[in-house]
Amino acid sequence: MKRFAQLYTALDSSNRSRDKHQAIVDYFKQAPAEDAAWCVYFLLGNRLGRLVSGRALRELVAELTQLPEWLVEASYAQVGDLAETLALLMEGVEATLERQLPSLRQLVAQLKSELGTKDVSRAGSLLSSLWAASDNSERLVLNKLLTGGLRVGVSRATVVKALAEVAQVEPAVMAHRLMGGFEPTAENFKRLFIEASQADALARPYPFCLAYPVDEAEPLETTLGALENWQVEWKWDGIRAQLLYREADPLLWSRGEELVGDAFPEIVESARILPKGIVLDGEIVAWDEQAGRPLPFGALQRRIGRKRVSKALLGEVPVRFVAYDLLESESEDRRGETTLVRRRRLEVIFAKLGMDSKLGLSPVVESNDWQALRELRAESRARAVEGFMLKHKQASYRVGRVRGDWWKWKIEPYTLDAVLVNAVQGHGRRAGLYTDYTFALRDGEEGWVPFAKAYSGLTDAEIRQVDTWIRRHTLERHGPVRIVEPTLVFEIAFEGIAESKRHKCGLAVRFPRIHRWRQDKSAREADDLSALQRLHRLAGQS
Repeated sequence: MKRFAQLYTALDSSNRSRDKHQAIVDYFKQAPAEDAAWCVYFLLGNRLGRLVSGRALRELVAELTQLPEWLVEASYAQVGDLAETLALLMEGVEATLERQLPSLRQLVAQLKSELGTKDVSRAGSLLSSLWAASDNSERLVLNKLLTGGLRVGVSRATVVKALAEVAQVEPAVMAHRLMGGFEPTAENFKRLFIEASQADALARPYPFCLAYPVDEAEPLETTLGALENWQVEWKWDGIRAQLLYREADPLLWSRGEELVGDAFPEIVESARILPKGIVLDGEIVAWDEQAGRPLPFGALQRRIGRKRVSKALLGEVPVRFVAYDLLESESEDRRGETTLVRRRRLEVIFAKLGMDSKLGLSPVVESNDWQALRELRAESRARAVEGFMLKHKQASYRVGRVRGDWWKWKIEPYTLDAVLVNAVQGHGRRAGLYTDYTFALRDGEEGWVPFAKAYSGLTDAEIRQVDTWIRRHTLERHGPVRIVEPTLVFEIAFEGIAESKRHKCGLAVRFPRIHRWRQDKSAREADDLSALQRLHRLAGQS
């Protein structure tokens, strides 16, 4: 358990991906398979669920530390995280040196077996014993397990890459081995490290070719030259993916090297009409089959990350794979061929398929000149796309972001001026600072209605300024949330708007972020709810 607690501390205290990667690698090189299996399980986002009620835990800690219960409650209200609160309150409790926590596997087994009895006195005895055998870092992790709140700040891709390094295989191979969920047993952990096989090779996607954003500081006629040298396509608002159909079953890989076929089973099934030995690059989009156009990204979000998709959801949010490049055909790597040649091959393949509602070919956009293309780009929102992709006709399909081959020419985001109404402290590097903000629009003369949360867009200096202001202008506290005077105005940028029953304003915005702090504006000059509703109506008409 000590080794796992040290890993958790290292991951929680660092914001550098390289350091997190190395900490995970070091752990798996040393940990026994029985413990490492549970570590994989937790790092992939799985949790045990709440094993003891929060109230029971607070009462036990109050008894152990001889602190009054009101002080424990007040501390919880200030910190906001129960596991962290309890660990902080117990910092003065010395660990019993002659005792140690059991291994991670043994600890999980003990917690699951003995805390399922609902016997509070038995739970108190067990937890007092475990806390007495723990140091401060171990107590925090133990408390996270007990409350069901163990979230480790690493992405699945980071975990996959670290395991791949230990196993000396490519990340895509490891992602394939983890497909379908991971049961935390020593046997399953050891299977991750078997020698690479032909099946691993056939399951591996290609590295993605990425695009640079267009800089419109200079005219495109100057920076990119003649339009006739470029293949122009719509930029779809979905999930970038590769669809593989080699010798075995079709596989659907996201750009983050995650297998997403469980969330989009109809695309995987439709892929069987493709000729074998093929790899397509494209976009998964929510698709209105009757209108023949994309649905908003908000609809697609209902499908993302699911391991099972109900029949109802399949019907409510139909999806399509829009193919726009050919990476492999007839089991031959086509990436070295030019964009024009790959496109011709792709068109021939799709011409033979006939109509299929789940597989489509991204159309090439024809235009006489750059100015005509600018005018067509203005229709992007009307077409439910994000702008254009510009691909040099003589470019090969290269790895990563190569300047000059592919460009993304996106439309400008929506923006509204909103008022900061509440804030919560951040985590990791931002711990102790109020960095997670809720913004509201005016609703009538007096009221404010929240419409977006945003966490990014301010400089470190601005964050410190806002944090100081929040502490001085707090009106109320509700647990970790500070309600503040509605006076600071920020310009909030976002990509899309959709109806939402979960949001008080009735609308949800996609990817909100702080565009700039409007210190030149007062709250009376901020936008009201009707401005957001007007943008939504315009988006619906387009």
